[in-house]
Amino acid sequence: MPRDAAKSSETRQSAAQRIEQALMEEISAGELTPGQRLDEVGLATRFGASRTPVREALSRLTAQGVLVQGEKRGVFVAEYSREELSQIFEAMHEIEAACARIVAQRLNLLTRSDILTAQAACIEAAESGDRAAYLHANEAFHQAIYAATGNPYMAEIASEFRRRTGPFRAKKFAGREDLIVSAKSHQALIDDIFSEDSSTASQGMRAHMTASFMQALKAN
Repeated sequence: MPRDAAKSSETRQSAAQRIEQALMEEISAGELTPGQRLDEVGLATRFGASRTPVREALSRLTAQGVLVQGEKRGVFVAEYSREELSQIFEAMHEIEAACARIVAQRLNLLTRSDILTAQAACIEAAESGDRAAYLHANEAFHQAIYAATGNPYMAEIASEFRRRTGPFRAKKFAGREDLIVSAKSHQALIDDIFSEDSSTASQGMRAHMTASFMQALKAN
C-alpha cells in the first residue's frame, strides 16, 4: 500500500475509534437515550470527520449490540423490554460481584488510590447536583474497580454490560438527592472491597447492584 494511502487509512481508523469511544461514553452515561436515532451527517459535522469513520464507528457499536439497525434507514440506541433488561441486569450482577471478589484479593496502593479518586469525583458531582458529571463519575468509579481486577478480559465483559445498560440506569437519577444517595452508597461498597475479604466484597457488591437494578427497573 502506498505511504499516503496507508496514512489516510490510519487517520480514518483513528477518527472512527475516537467517535466510537465518545458515543460509548455518552450511551453509558445515559446522554443518548434508548431508541434515539443517530444521524451520520449530524455526527460527521459534530466530530469534524467525514461520514466514513462515522459509519465505521456506528458499525462497531452495532456489532456490540449497543446500537441496532432500524427497519428503515438509520441506527438507533438499543431498546430492551423489562424482561430483557432484567436478564441483562442478572448477568451484570454476577460479573460485578466477581470483579469485587477479585479486587479484594489483588488490591494495592495504586488501585486503592484510583478507586478513592473516582469516589471523590462522584461526591463532588453529587453535592453540586450536576447530573451529567455524576453519571460520568459513576462510570469512572466502576471502571476503576474493573481495572483493579488486573484482568482485562473481565474488565471488558463488565464494561460491555455497563454500556448496554447505561441509558436505563441513568433514568433513576431524577434529582440531586438521588445523586447524593448513590454516591454515599459507594462508601459501604469501598469499605467491603478494602476489607480484602473476598466474600465480604462480593456480598457488598451484590447488595449494591441489587439496589441499583431495582431502582433502574422501577424507573423504566
